[in-house]
Amino acid sequence: MAGKRFRYPTPALAVDGILFRAGKILLVQRGHPPFEGSWAFPGGFVEIGESAEAAVVREVEEETGLRTQSMRLVGFYSEPGRDPRGHVASAVYLLRAVGGKLKGGSDARRAEWWPTDRTPPLAFDHDRILSDALEITRQGARRKLSAGSSR
Repeated sequence: MAGKRFRYPTPALAVDGILFRAGKILLVQRGHPPFEGSWAFPGGFVEIGESAEAAVVREVEEETGLRTQSMRLVGFYSEPGRDPRGHVASAVYLLRAVGGKLKGGSDARRAEWWPTDRTPPLAFDHDRILSDALEITRQGARRKLSAGSSR
């Protein structure tokens, strides 16, 4: 069996990156269907031979001009109907910017920072993902506060 490959119909694997800065979140305006013109997290598909962590860094740089590092996994979203193109599962990462200059590129018309409490309606299931990411950052802030108060 060594070297034999089995073929099963599988979902496509995508990645999305979330960057927060001073109460704002980075969003891109989609340049292509589905949801052309709508706002979403920067992201895209994982290429063969590429890790999800490398893919999210590549996709975010292609779409926003920012170089990033992965900080942690926000979640894995795999509901079959989340993407009208077919069954797409997405690993979503919290990232931090380490360089570059913000600009729309690749599949994105524009890239902009939006206040987290005033985002436009988001494409796909990104409203749910944003809620999850905000909760994760709130939990992290509470842990830092409680750790600091015990000193």
